[in-house]
Amino acid sequence: MSLETTKTEYLDIGDTRFAFRRLGPTTGMTLVLLQHFTGTIDSWDPAVVNALAATRPVIVFNNLGVGTSTGATPDTVEQMASDAETFISRLGLEQVDLLGFSLGGMLAQVLAVRQPSLIRKVIIAGAAPRGGEEHLLAVVEEAFSRGAPDVRLPLFFTPSEASQRAGRAFVARATARRQDRDPDSGDAVSEPQAKAIIGWCARKDEGEATLRAIAQPALIVHGSDDTMFPSINAYNMFKAMKNAQLILYPDSGHGALFQYPETFVAHCLTFLDA
Repeated sequence: MSLETTKTEYLDIGDTRFAFRRLGPTTGMTLVLLQHFTGTIDSWDPAVVNALAATRPVIVFNNLGVGTSTGATPDTVEQMASDAETFISRLGLEQVDLLGFSLGGMLAQVLAVRQPSLIRKVIIAGAAPRGGEEHLLAVVEEAFSRGAPDVRLPLFFTPSEASQRAGRAFVARATARRQDRDPDSGDAVSEPQAKAIIGWCARKDEGEATLRAIAQPALIVHGSDDTMFPSINAYNMFKAMKNAQLILYPDSGHGALFQYPETFVAHCLTFLDA
């Protein structure tokens, strides 16, 4: 099964329902993916998810209020992390690895600090630390003003022909699923998520306490020309964490992991299997 064909499952917890898809073998350390601003299960790159699931269990899910998950989308990173923790725990997973992209990378930082026994290793792609530099609203507004066939082309990729070509290939992969697709996110998701990201970055973290509290091995991956969360964020995370590795991909923007899917997966597997 692949991300494009695997059925969507649902986990009911009280009055809320989490939508998720499960791929890969049934044994081994599970890798849980945490999605970007307004992203759903179907916003992931199948080339990344399917390759990761070739050797380990992988779970992609919609947090509260996103896609076909019910409930209200929270407006803080901390509450989103709590909801993700509830989802992981209620699936019966005693220990997992995390891959958090953008907003998901912020959740991953919180979870790593709060739940050191639950989280084994962390991959943070295209994210910012608490108090980091962000240009979310300006970059999103600029991307929409371009009138591109898909807003992710100017949002995730640089203007170079090579990057845009990789972006078009990504969009084709990410839209390949035709049945049982998640609905696109509207204001009920984008507004609280934007507030959460802006609040996370606006609140300075004295002594970089959050980063310094992350003891797990961490892999930090970033685009060389990420305009939404500049690459200085990745370097600052790398310097503050106790056990982090840093990789910057050339001529790449916010979606560097989707521009170089094979390279990104190879780096992830080397890190996770070490």
